[in-house]
Amino acid sequence: MRIALYPGTFDPVTLGHLDIINRATALVDRLVIGVAINSDKNPLFSLDERVSMITAECRDVSTRSGCEIRVHPFDNLLVDCARDVGANLIVRGLRAVADFEYEYQMVGMNRALDSGIETVFLMAEAQHQAIASKLVKEIARLGGDVSRFVTPAVKEALGGQMHTQERDGSGTAP
Repeated sequence: MRIALYPGTFDPVTLGHLDIINRATALVDRLVIGVAINSDKNPLFSLDERVSMITAECRDVSTRSGCEIRVHPFDNLLVDCARDVGANLIVRGLRAVADFEYEYQMVGMNRALDSGIETVFLMAEAQHQAIASKLVKEIARLGGDVSRFVTPAVKEALGGQMHTQERDGSGTAP
């Protein structure tokens, strides 16, 4: 069985993420979406919310592609997470040259830690290359329309989070 790990914070999951997920399912039998617990990034959504969002967004993808999709929270080294889920392939999405430089360093470090785990890069489709979760949150925080960047369910969740922050006085989305 070919098993791959697609890691990220997914705060929130965007159409760019879903594009990579859709295309990765053609390469493997099981795709594990690793949701990073990374508290250093001050996520807008809790871990449970991010896991729930990505699980809901991937139901149809799994059915349509025939690829088993699992969602797995993690807070350890990426290669350790890959081992935990039985993956020998890590899928990473690239949007621009700047992403490649960072990812190139990560591949080198991951290969030094475990040479049996390969990394595959998938370029985001042109219409998704500018999408970044950080920018989507900023647009939502400032009242802009994010419907070109996320699904309707994620847009609704973003609106709810922004409303909660305004009500609580914590309106400092990253």
